Amino acid sequence: MEQTSAIRMYQARWETAAQPARLSEPLADGAVRCHLSPRNCVMRPGQAGFCGVRQNLSGSLVTLNYGRATHVTQESIETEAVFHYAPGAPILSLGNVGCMMNCDYCHNWKTSQARLISNGDVHYYSPERVIEIALERDIRVISWTYNDPVVWHEFVLDTSRLAKQHGIHTLFKSAFFISLEGAKELCDVIDIFSVSIKSMDPVWYRKITKGWLEPVLEATKFVFQQGKHVEVSNLMVTDANDSVESAKTVADWVLTNLSDRVPVHFVRFHPDYKYTHVGRTPIDRLEAAREAVMRMGVRYCYLGNVYDSDSVHTYCHACRARLIERYGLNARLVGLDSSGKCRSCGTTLDYVRVDYAGPVEGQHWCQLEARVSTGDSRRREFRWHGDINALHVEVENTGDDPVFISHRRINPNAGCAFLRDVPLGAHESFRFIVSKSHAAELGIEILMPPSVTAKLYEVYDRAHFPTVDIESGQAGQDRVPLPFYGGRSATPHPALQIVAASGD
Repeated sequence: MEQTSAIRMYQARWETAAQPARLSEPLADGAVRCHLSPRNCVMRPGQAGFCGVRQNLSGSLVTLNYGRATHVTQESIETEAVFHYAPGAPILSLGNVGCMMNCDYCHNWKTSQARLISNGDVHYYSPERVIEIALERDIRVISWTYNDPVVWHEFVLDTSRLAKQHGIHTLFKSAFFISLEGAKELCDVIDIFSVSIKSMDPVWYRKITKGWLEPVLEATKFVFQQGKHVEVSNLMVTDANDSVESAKTVADWVLTNLSDRVPVHFVRFHPDYKYTHVGRTPIDRLEAAREAVMRMGVRYCYLGNVYDSDSVHTYCHACRARLIERYGLNARLVGLDSSGKCRSCGTTLDYVRVDYAGPVEGQHWCQLEARVSTGDSRRREFRWHGDINALHVEVENTGDDPVFISHRRINPNAGCAFLRDVPLGAHESFRFIVSKSHAAELGIEILMPPSVTAKLYEVYDRAHFPTVDIESGQAGQDRVPLPFYGGRSATPHPALQIVAASGD
């Protein structure tokens, strides 16, 4: 019943939000062909493509998700498997609705599969508002991420073009199942490409993702040749593609077609969506993969979704001095001078530096804490547990005046604790991430005035956008995030029939 209701609202929302789409080809009898993804979906009037968000409306191709997004969220650039561009920088992350793929293990299936979207997961932003938020919070990087930004093509182009005018960098985190035409248009406005290559096995790739490998490799090679910053990640799924041999095929392609300086990330899997019959990837397999590809000549290889490992730090490839130190999604430059050279031997690190302001120090903590006993301030606490080492905090100021909330880490070692303030305008809603920063850290504590409401969302891994807050029953789950996919798919509205295959 809930899914049926969601579909009705989904249909009404996207119809009213229709905007002209790019990369379309008119065909006979009012049909259109979409050239954004390699599927080249052919749609009759009223029909949508495989992604569910590009539709033939009266003979013209339209996009139904323009400005329709997940809640804008402040994270760190390490969240996107980007370690060599503005290390430690805050980013403004936005996802959208729909996807050109349907991976069996999708971590963001509640938004990537448009037919499963819920009303509360969709927010509305204009390009101008996205830029305003970034400027208000002095964030210098906007990231297109989560479900997959390929299907958000028009909004990404418009907003990224505006970002460039304001000196803001743009990051495209994607499986990159995109046509070469689409990749060429992105190159005009995108600075950073973080590409997830699911597997180098074409058969397994098609079976698990419902896409195919060749266009991904072609588009990745193309953007690298255009001089864009590229980093490559590979999700290593337990007992499927988590072998050393599998890792070496990824590394061989990177070394042959890109460069030994392109960072490679081997990412730990967590069970989700339709793929819950295996557990998390054993860390020793990831470590073995990393060692093997570095012996092949990859200069920089990292492990993703792994804590307490030397494999997340950046080392000088010449003298092996530690240059950038990381714990979770937190990064510190520890061995670089102001020109980006190793302090030990003078070798230049292959990375891009971006100057950015640090977080607002917690000047309001004492004021808020003093008011807790009188009820003029409220306290929330969250403890790290199992594999939950990061948290999205969504706060909303229901009042007419600007306020601050303040948060700190719960840590027996006071030297590792910190205080941070988050400003909120009148009636403003904002979401930000806090990630465990030290092995001894126990959790976080938040203080806020009475006008502020807060929802806490457990983040299972980087690039995972949680949609269920802990008060709705998510707290305590250590293996698979809620909501669980029950295998029941919603039936699309008759007026929005979905193309099941390529459409060719």
